[in-house]
Amino acid sequence: MINRPIIALDFQNKHQTTNFLQLFPQDEQLFVKVGMELFYSEGTYFVEELIDQGHDIFLDLKCHDIPNTVRQTMTSLSRLGISLTTVHAAGGVEMMKYALDGINKGNHSKKTPQIIAITQLTSTSQEQLETEQLVERPLIESVVNYAKLTESAGLSGVVCSAQEAKIIKEATSKDFLAVTPGIRLEGQSVGDQKRVMTPIAAKKNQSSAIVVGRSITQAEDPFAAYQTIKKMWEDA
Repeated sequence: MINRPIIALDFQNKHQTTNFLQLFPQDEQLFVKVGMELFYSEGTYFVEELIDQGHDIFLDLKCHDIPNTVRQTMTSLSRLGISLTTVHAAGGVEMMKYALDGINKGNHSKKTPQIIAITQLTSTSQEQLETEQLVERPLIESVVNYAKLTESAGLSGVVCSAQEAKIIKEATSKDFLAVTPGIRLEGQSVGDQKRVMTPIAAKKNQSSAIVVGRSITQAEDPFAAYQTIKKMWEDA
């Protein structure tokens, strides 16, 4: 269980990100997600800068390639001091095992990062699963299958919709993480995500951690929104 909401820093560059973080008390240690957009713009140096500021980093790069390439990538990422990173479960068990091998072989300055796997993106609908991926099974079956494969490969958990967290926890071990994006407050727009849930509902549905973007980053008072969501998560 991760006791703080993970804030998705879905910004285009360092300037926008720094302006956002300045809205928080400087001694507030956050757990933040750096995704592809920000990472490809600013690179490893900015990730290390965020770590030096005392923040935990979820580096969400969704690696998906041949096993050896993923292993070498994970070895490089492990040196940054990040807490969490991602691969795509669709890459297969062998690729995920290579990812774990790579992260364990890295020169860890602080700790060994955990790896979690993407099951199905929260923007994926049942219709897309059938017409674009040609998977003629219910979406939840695909997600649970990926979760089981991820656990068999030795990874720490999966990224999934909060709607799927409980059934994943039932199909895996008690320590297996179900990290859930697509978190919205009651009445907020779902945007481009199809499978969303409130912080309270996510906790009750056994999410291990919530990743919150727009409900905090686009709030009139981001720190107040963060505190509200954090209390909802802690008290649920």
